[in-house]
Amino acid sequence: MVDLRRLPDSWRRWPVTVRDLPLALLIALASAVPVLHDRGTQLGNLPGRPFDELAVVAIALECLPLAIRRRWPGISLALVSLGFTIDQLRAYHTVAGAALAIALLSAGAHLERRRRTTLVLGSAAYVALAVALHRQGSTEGVSGFLTFYLALALAWGTGAWLRQSRAAEAERRRHVAATARAAERARIAGELHDVVTHHVTAMVVQAEAARYLTAAPDSLDTTLTAITDTGRRAIADLRILLDLLNPDHGADPRVPSVGELRALVEQTRQAGQPVEFTEEGSPAATTGGAEVAAYRVVQEALTNALKYAHGSRTAVHVRHGEGEITVEISTDGSGTHPGDPGGSGRGLAGLRERVTVLGGEFSAGSREDDGFVVRARIPIGSTS
Repeated sequence: MVDLRRLPDSWRRWPVTVRDLPLALLIALASAVPVLHDRGTQLGNLPGRPFDELAVVAIALECLPLAIRRRWPGISLALVSLGFTIDQLRAYHTVAGAALAIALLSAGAHLERRRRTTLVLGSAAYVALAVALHRQGSTEGVSGFLTFYLALALAWGTGAWLRQSRAAEAERRRHVAATARAAERARIAGELHDVVTHHVTAMVVQAEAARYLTAAPDSLDTTLTAITDTGRRAIADLRILLDLLNPDHGADPRVPSVGELRALVEQTRQAGQPVEFTEEGSPAATTGGAEVAAYRVVQEALTNALKYAHGSRTAVHVRHGEGEITVEISTDGSGTHPGDPGGSGRGLAGLRERVTVLGGEFSAGSREDDGFVVRARIPIGSTS
């Protein structure tokens, strides 16, 4: 059974010349209908004459080139104009004369080069045709010839307007695509910052601690194992992100979720940071980008705790509420705070933007006891 809904798509897959051919044949057949003889364009008002072999040539020149009106618009216009000239000088007055307006409209819309030259040559040819018709006894007059010229100019102008509209739409789509690419690059840059900063920070802290464990082989082995595991996780996460840069990647990359927070907390503990983790409620079945945002907030806060308050108690509290996820990460005061000039601030700024885009709220600042706290409220169901 033929699926009628697929017919337009199937038709668009044909070459443009094949798709334009039916119109050309339709006008040619209409010109051959006896009742329509002497019913076409009558520029010059010359007395009509019966069809002969030359009339068939004129109809063919006027109609058949319409099949290439979008592929080769300049050639199509030239051939149609030649056929129109024969048609009017011989006073056949065929229906095929309407093909001139179609060819002009198509040339105005699709002609890429020498547009001004085409206009000048076309205008000169029209003047020559008007003079030739006048010498044959035309009663059209200057006003009649001028009116017909303006009608032809309107057809060209309509095509030129369509061309400009198409170009404007293409430019808009390019701008949308460029904006989307820029947003994707910014998102990937943020993901790279989060992944690399967290894993490398953990490895650096663990490596520093290993210096002081040479006298305790068991502890040293545990620390080196933690460094190895952290490095492997970093490589795995980087491979996932680098897949995004591959234009041929088909599957969506794995994204972190709040369900992986326990592994993140355990990794931070292995780096020597005492972390208390509490979780209220259960994750919703569909959370959109909220899970990813919540995970990144906790990850960035733990990274800052490792960098600027290593060894200080850190508390992570996650609550799955009705319609939102709230997270709070507080670190006791020790060393440099994440908001101090020692950090670039890019991570926290990126988190604020990520949460705000999802319609949530984000804050990060010092506590009265010289500690630091990060809070975020993220609506569930927002898309990342």
